[in-house]
Amino acid sequence: MINTRSFFPVINRLNRNIHTSNVQNEIQKQTRLRVVDNSEIGKRAMAEGRPPKCIHVYNKTGVGRLGDKVLVAIKGEKKKGVLVGLKQNQKTKVPKFDSNNLVLIDDGGTPLGTRIHVPIPTVLRTILKEKTYAKGTDYTKLLGIASKFV
Repeated sequence: MINTRSFFPVINRLNRNIHTSNVQNEIQKQTRLRVVDNSEIGKRAMAEGRPPKCIHVYNKTGVGRLGDKVLVAIKGEKKKGVLVGLKQNQKTKVPKFDSNNLVLIDDGGTPLGTRIHVPIPTVLRTILKEKTYAKGTDYTKLLGIASKFV
């Protein structure tokens, strides 16, 4: 026969150390990103092994999704960028990437580079067009410099 008075406190002590929350694998503050365009500042930062770090996500939730605009710290400067590929689990028919990809833009939405080196998801066309109409920022140049779509 088990003495229940001595048994339950042991179980309660064991349960305190078990974490049941899900893993947070989304773009949020302090996330390291990979610059995939050929902008000068992006090439230098990636060559030195100091990738940009996310400072702020421009949406209500503070969690970055595909096509969201983020503020990053790169080479001691603050730059804006658009997320074009994410590691996190995506919706159906949206590809999952091996790294969190970013394209640097200026305040008007014009990309700082002239070419994007990695394929970007086709769904990004519709996502950025919706954001263009809602916010007034023009992302068509960003879609124009992309060479491959997946």
